[in-house]
Order: sequence, then C-alpha cells, then structure tokens
Amino acid sequence: MTEIINILIADDHQMIVDGLRSMLASHEQYQIIGEANNGQVAYEMLAANPDKYQLLLTDISMPLLSGTQLCKMVKSQFPHIQVLILSMYNNVPAVKEAVMAEADGYILKNAGKTELLQALHRITNGGTYFSQDIVPIIYNQYHKQKIQDEQLAQLSIREKEVLSLIVKECTSEEIAEKLFISKKTVDNHRQHLLEKTKCKSTVGLVKFAIKSGLE
Repeated sequence: MTEIINILIADDHQMIVDGLRSMLASHEQYQIIGEANNGQVAYEMLAANPDKYQLLLTDISMPLLSGTQLCKMVKSQFPHIQVLILSMYNNVPAVKEAVMAEADGYILKNAGKTELLQALHRITNGGTYFSQDIVPIIYNQYHKQKIQDEQLAQLSIREKEVLSLIVKECTSEEIAEKLFISKKTVDNHRQHLLEKTKCKSTVGLVKFAIKSGLE
C-alpha cells in the first residue's frame, strides 16, 4: 500500500495554490490537507499538529515570515517534515539562502507537473531535489567559496570525490558506477562524511560543501 503524504502549502498567491491542487489531484499519494497565505500562519498550523504533516511546499517570499525563515524553524523543530521551496528566483542569494535553511528541495514556479512530481518523489524518499536551473548555481557557489572549514582537511581524496557527486544529486548507485566501487563502499564513505563533518543528513553535507568551497 502506498504511503499517503500529507502536504501543507504556504503561498500568498491563490493561483499557485490552486495550480498545485490541480496538478496533484489525480495522485492520491499526495494529499493537500492545509493551506496558509503567509509564513506565520503556516508555522502556527504546523506547530499545532506537527505529526499531521509530512511535507511543506512553501513560497520563498511571503508576508510576516519568509519561506526560508519558515524552513529554518520547521527543520529545527519538526525535522521529520520535508520542505520543498517554490520560487520565481534563480539567483545566487535566494538559492544559497534556501540551502543554508536546509530545504530539501528548490524548484522554480514555472516548473511543470512532471518536474514537481519528480521533486516530490525524490524528497519523500529521503533525497533532495533542486531544479536543473538551480543546480549550476549551487555547484558554482560550491566551487567559488574559499575553504573555510577545518573539517575539510580530514576528508580523504575519495571522500571528496563522493561529496562532489552528492552535491550533484547522484544516488549511491550512480556514485558507485562513476567511481567504479561498490554501493556498500559508497555508503561507508557517506557515513564517514557525516561523522567527519558532523552533519546529520545529505542536506547538511550539501550545506557543508557550499560553506567550505570544496574544489
């Protein structure tokens, strides 16, 4: 039996909310059970019953509380809730802010139904999803930043290679194929990366990579 994903949408444009409802109407796995027209109301709804929701779809720019502020609060207080940010902006500051807020994904509002479903599938299965227009921004930032974190020195060459591919959203199977190693070895490297960087998730590793400017 397919697990039902309960969704809260936070967006101050009703047309976007209606559009999302229409896109997901024929997909029973995804149930939109709440709407909020600003970040503060969204937070209050989540705080009132956090176990009711598994996924938050939020605009990045909203009254009272922005999408990234909301994301930070949700990730801090209700880490089981995945967050997908929907935005019109594909500039460096917006994307970096979303990544630093530990959003699980970021797609542009002009994305079609196919990409939305792809993002939802990836995120609800424990992964991350960033629009193809966004990935280059993340990757360029990841390369341009100066090395700032002493933890970077602890990583082996192979661990850096694995981290680089994680940033590019490769799965363990894809990393294993690219590096000609087993999936088990990749999973071991992932665990070592989490331990050495003191990160708790794949999103944390992406955040670490951006901050440290790993080449």
